[in-house]
Formats: sequence, structure tokens, C-alpha cells
Amino acid sequence: MATFDQELGRRLTAIREQGLYRELRCVDSAQGPRIEVAGRTLVNFSSNDYLGLANHPALKEAAIRAVEQYGAGSGSARLICGSLAPHHELEESLAAFKGTEAALSFSSGYATALGTITALLGKEDIIIVDKLVHACVVDAARLSGAKLRVFAHNDLDDLEQILKWANRRDELHESQIKGEKSGTRVTRPPGKKSRILVVTESIFSMDGDAAPLVEIVALKKKYGAWLMVDEAHATGLYGAKRRGLVEELGVAGQIEIQMGTLGKALGASGGYICGSRNLIDFLINRARSFIFSTAPVPAAAAAARAGIHIMQSSEGEKRRQTLWERVRQCRTGVAPVSDIFRNGDRRDACPTLSAIFPLIVGDESKAVALATQLRLEGFFVPAIRYPTVARGRARLRVTLTAAHSSDDVVRLTSALLQIVNRKS
Repeated sequence: MATFDQELGRRLTAIREQGLYRELRCVDSAQGPRIEVAGRTLVNFSSNDYLGLANHPALKEAAIRAVEQYGAGSGSARLICGSLAPHHELEESLAAFKGTEAALSFSSGYATALGTITALLGKEDIIIVDKLVHACVVDAARLSGAKLRVFAHNDLDDLEQILKWANRRDELHESQIKGEKSGTRVTRPPGKKSRILVVTESIFSMDGDAAPLVEIVALKKKYGAWLMVDEAHATGLYGAKRRGLVEELGVAGQIEIQMGTLGKALGASGGYICGSRNLIDFLINRARSFIFSTAPVPAAAAAARAGIHIMQSSEGEKRRQTLWERVRQCRTGVAPVSDIFRNGDRRDACPTLSAIFPLIVGDESKAVALATQLRLEGFFVPAIRYPTVARGRARLRVTLTAAHSSDDVVRLTSALLQIVNRKS
């Protein structure tokens, strides 16, 4: 029998041979449009810090004040003695910002999805997710024990077919209870229907396209489902009050569970759920990733709250407008090379602008080689490969922030053009 390290060595060799080996790169600077990596200054086009708040003086000052008053750590889980004032203040600010009755913060976006979905669903229930939804949702769905169904990306017809199937499943159960032959073995008590939860992102993290939320809301109403929307890449960027795409599309009040993260446009770290008071009280009592985790450090909660205040201010609106200027500039600049990278994807069919530009390469090794070329040119754009995206769908994922200058974008698009010309 192989030793433990020998076995892992073989597995690592296989990962390398598939072009999927990853390693950590130490960043020796604060997050921003430029970062220090291995003694070099690189223009950073890989960050989700969309509004450029991660290194904002107000967030740093809020974090420092929280450390001075509440210490470095929270000491315990929230339900013991770790529920510090900064956590409560953050959740009050989140609920007010999102226009919901209440909010609950978690240590990460991953913990948010895991705790929420497993608390709400069980083995007799059904969860329906978009094919490109974040891995944390897929993992949570599997852990919940609910019947998992996946609909083709943004495909409303496919979603409706699955919703119809879910409703028929309950009808078959009732028929079986009445003594009719259904051919389906179920164990639910009479009259109890499966809970059906549909989960999607509003702006998808790897492709940058938008979910058809208005139509999805109509379908979930038609078939009696619940809807959970992850606004991680939309919060702060869309809507009159910067609440997200659900606000911009006018469906915020029709979505049961609004999820988001504190580590992207808000510039801090953690995750959150916004919704009804009953939802939040239920999660406090049943979300295991909340109950059994030491509370996030007070500095992170205080920084996130400061990020919310900036986001809602005139400065936040100015930063958002600057971001969209850079996005439009990049879209125009990348257009000459986008068809080469796209590999059949028609992203421009989606009218919603986003700060995410996927340049689809396909082959994992080629994506790594292109990322290396860009790094030699002074740009940090790591290759995104399986399992983050599907096999054969490796890409360069360019992300824009309000902290980028117009010249940064010009230089990036110029470098991409040069690389493509050298290839051809």
C-alpha cells in the first residue's frame, strides 16, 4: 500500500499533467489597481474590489477603532458571548441598505450559502439551481440532502420544465396516499408538499452576464417555489440605491432570500442574508455554519459597515459611475480580440453591463501561458481553470474597478491586442 505522501504525490502529478496545478502567490501590498508580487509592481485586473474600497481610509479607520474597542477576536460563537456590537450594527445597516426587515452576517459567502440552504431544506425537498451558480450553492445543495436539479444556464424553458416536474412529483405522492398506483416510492406524510427552492446569481461571477430575474420571479410564483438570489457581484453596482440587480429590475420585494458578500464592492470580508424577520430568526436557530462558528472579527464587521455608508453616499455614486466608464472603455477596447477569445459565446447578447470580462481560451495550458505573457507585460490576470469553470472552458477573467485609470485600461487592451497578433 502506498504511503500517504506517495499517494498525494501521484495525485499532484496528475493535476500538473492536466494543466490544473495551482499555487499561492504572495501579494506584498494592499489590494488596489496595482499590487506587489515577487518584487514586481503589476496592474491588477483580477480583483472583485469593484468600487476600490478595500484600501479606503474610512474602512481602515473603522477597523482600527473596532480593534481598539473590541479587540482582535470575537472570543466565541455569536450565540454564546461573541455577538459584539459591530456585528449588530452591521446587520442593522445591511437591512436598511437592502430595504428588508432584517439581515444576518456570516464569516464568508461560502458559509452563508452552506448554512442557509441546509437550514431551509431537507431530504424531501427540491432545490433547482442554474448550471453556472457558484460552487458554494452546489455544495450546500448536496449537503442538504434535497433532490438537486440543474437547469441550463439562464434557460427559462428548462427551468419551467423542472418546476413542472417538481409539482407533478407532489401530485404523484398524493395519488399514492389515496391508494392509486404511482410507481414512485415516497415517505412524506399526507398533505405535506416538497419545499422547492430556486437558486441563481444575479450577475454570474465567471461570465459576467445577468440572470433574467423578472421572468424567474414569475415562474417561481406560478409554481409555488421560493427564490434565493446571490447578489455578490451586483451589490453596490446596480439600482438607484445601489442595492443590486434585484432593485434595478424592481423585484426585490418578491425574492424570499437575498444573499451577498461583504468582500467585493463593500471592500471588507464575510457574507450575509437579507430577508424577513422570520427568515433571519430561523437561520439564527438552524444555520449550522452560523451557530458553530466563532463570530467574525469585529474589525471586519466595522469595515463592512463603513463600506455600506460609503456605497450609499455621493462618493459611492461617483465611484460607481467611474467604474461604468472603465467598463464601457474596456468593452470597446477588447472588442477587436473578443471574438478570438469567445469560442462561440455571444456575451454581447446580454444587455446588462458588468465589471467582469471573460476571455474564453478553452485549453487550460494555453490559458496559463496567456496569463504568464500578461504578467511579463506587467498585468496580473490569473488563468481561471477547472474546477472553477468547466473542463475545456479555461479563461482569462478580467475585472474592472473604480480605482483603475483610463490609461490602465488602454494599456491592458493594447497588451491583449499585441498578444493576439503574436499568436496569429
